[in-house]
This record gives sequence, structure tokens and C-alpha cells, in this order.
Amino acid sequence: MSSLSTPLTVADLVTPEGAALLALNNAHAVELSWLEPERLARLVAEAFLARRVGVADALLLTFDQDADYDSPNFLWFRERYPAFVYVDRVVVADSARGRGLAKGLYDDLFAAAEAAGHERIVCEVNSDPPNPASDAFHAALGFVPVGTAEIHGGKKTVTYLERRL
Repeated sequence: MSSLSTPLTVADLVTPEGAALLALNNAHAVELSWLEPERLARLVAEAFLARRVGVADALLLTFDQDADYDSPNFLWFRERYPAFVYVDRVVVADSARGRGLAKGLYDDLFAAAEAAGHERIVCEVNSDPPNPASDAFHAALGFVPVGTAEIHGGKKTVTYLERRL
């Protein structure tokens, strides 16, 4: 695992750092979805891999196919693949961009997923509203499109991506 990131636990969320991570997520709610403190704690408890960088420079939450998770995007993958690790959210604070933190978090994820015997990492990127920075980032990491969907009553369109390990 990268020396930049550290594991994130539910206990970490009751600290000021936890509040800062919640604020980081919610500052990017358009791309990620808004979370209340209880929901973030539940996601961290259910995660395959939950990591952060610094106090709240970056956050990564992932789930494997066995997670108790109701996200329509996660469920899309569960209907199609018997095994996977789903990237639910990765976010880097504006003040920490350009330092390779997201790539470091993904490198940690790739190593952990391979060690656990997984063969694919999956995620989605907003296509409407568009997120060209995320599109380019994921393409550079070797993710390829595997589907699209309209979610939240047609308010958002996503492109589903996969990277084989």
C-alpha cells in the first residue's frame, strides 16, 4: 500500500478529521452524492477498501460484490458481474490536486484487489452532467466503457467503466 494513504475506519469518523472528510465529500456532492454522517459511517463499515490521504486531502471508498449497498450504480454491476470491486467515490480536495493522490489511492486499490483475488475494478463517471477530468483520469488508468444508464429519474446519465487486473 502507498505510504501516502491510510486506512479509514468508522472510529475515525467521530473525530474532527471525520467531519473534514464528510465536508470534502459534500463539497463535491454533484459528482459523488451528498452524505449525512450516519450514511458515511455505514459506507465505511461496509467498504472493501476505505482510505484517506492526510486529514482530508483525499478519500476513496470501494465495495466488493458482497456489500450490502443500494446504489443503483453498484447494483448495475452486481447484475452483470459475479465478482468485482466497485469504486463508489474518490475525491481530492481542491487544495491537494496535482499531487498524484487519486492515482496513489487507485494504486492501493489495485494492489488490495489483486491480493484478494479480484480480476476487475469498476466505477461510473457522470456523462450528463459531464465530468471530462474524471473521464481522462480513468482512461489513463486503463478503464474502458462497458455501459451507460440514466439514474435518479433521468437527472443524471453515467458511463460505466471497467479495468481488468
